Amino acid sequence: MSRWIITLIVFSIIFLFIEIYAFQAIKTLTKSRIIKWVWLLVSLAIYANFLYVIFSTPRSAGQTVNFQLAAGLMLTFLIPKLVLLVIMFGEDVFRVMGKLFSFLSPGETKDFSGRREFIAKIALGIATIPFASFLYGIWQGRYNYKVLKYQLFFEDLPKAFDGFTITQISDIHSGSFTNKEKIKYGVDLINEQKSDVMLFTGDIVNNKADEMDDWIDMFKELDAPYGKYSILGNHDYGDYVEWKKPEDKVANFQAVKDIHPKIGFDLLLDEHRYIEKDGDKLALIGVENWGKGFNQAGDLQKASSQISQDDFKILMTHDPSHWEYQVKQDDFHYHLTLSGHTHGLQMGIEIPGFFRWSPSQYVYKQWAGLYNEFGRFINVNRGFGYHAFPGRVGIWPEITVIELKQGTRDT
Repeated sequence: MSRWIITLIVFSIIFLFIEIYAFQAIKTLTKSRIIKWVWLLVSLAIYANFLYVIFSTPRSAGQTVNFQLAAGLMLTFLIPKLVLLVIMFGEDVFRVMGKLFSFLSPGETKDFSGRREFIAKIALGIATIPFASFLYGIWQGRYNYKVLKYQLFFEDLPKAFDGFTITQISDIHSGSFTNKEKIKYGVDLINEQKSDVMLFTGDIVNNKADEMDDWIDMFKELDAPYGKYSILGNHDYGDYVEWKKPEDKVANFQAVKDIHPKIGFDLLLDEHRYIEKDGDKLALIGVENWGKGFNQAGDLQKASSQISQDDFKILMTHDPSHWEYQVKQDDFHYHLTLSGHTHGLQMGIEIPGFFRWSPSQYVYKQWAGLYNEFGRFINVNRGFGYHAFPGRVGIWPEITVIELKQGTRDT
């Protein structure tokens, strides 16, 4: 039996188990056949649509908008059912223990039917929270752009750059876009920050260069007086598509790189640039993608080979695992690193200043926001676009504005 068939059987059993327990809540609360049939037919339609999209989409197409919508619907209905599963399964365990207690104590019997109905109501009530959140995330959350501002102090910042501002954007993923009006709003919001320099930290497409064709005119309107600079992300290499010929992948990669000058960005491929102001300068370094466990194309030493250790340095590297494993303790001392990649998994809970959580934190130590170790900073941008899941739940699309200040925070 092939591995693919075994995998299909395993997942079918898992999903069947989830559906059975979720359906228990409906059966407990209503005797209406119409409601039960609607529940079953909607579930079957979502699974059927997901399977149809998977099997009808050639791998050479990459990740399509139809796949994202199918996956989004699956998650929107599946996550609430997982909530039902946990609660109803817990109730079943409680009932079994109760019956066992009654068997061991014949004089005492308890009726749990009323309790089960109450638990089913609670379970459905709780399940509506992720259901509504995912619906909102698909409908509006993916366009709920947030401007996050930081002020960072450095004792060795050149004097002319005191108050210098950086706008960082990341993970455009143009192949996922469907709404020009909303994307135009996001682009205008970036320009409204009026920062001195604009830095883009990778993943301009999902897989193919032509995904950006309809968005070039819009993104070339981005403006910054000291220039716009960019790097590549893991999706820009076309590694997630089954290409018909190796030459097609090579041509696509070149076409992706060609997008950057078309929208006015200077693409850094293991290179540096000096930004000069009033006789002072800072070094901007951009590396190709370097990720822990995959695609380690970036060469930090090559990118920094023509700059001085005494220079004030800003590093652009797409994947924050690069900072964790290579950059943060490097003797060359990279003052500020800018990354993206994680998207904060596009779902989680953030209460600014109090609490934040996302499944992304179990994969990446630095998964969203600003971090400081060894006197060096990294900002992990949550991304401008979205990928795989066509929405955002609690982890909103981000435009970062960083102001550089000379001295210490106490001065």
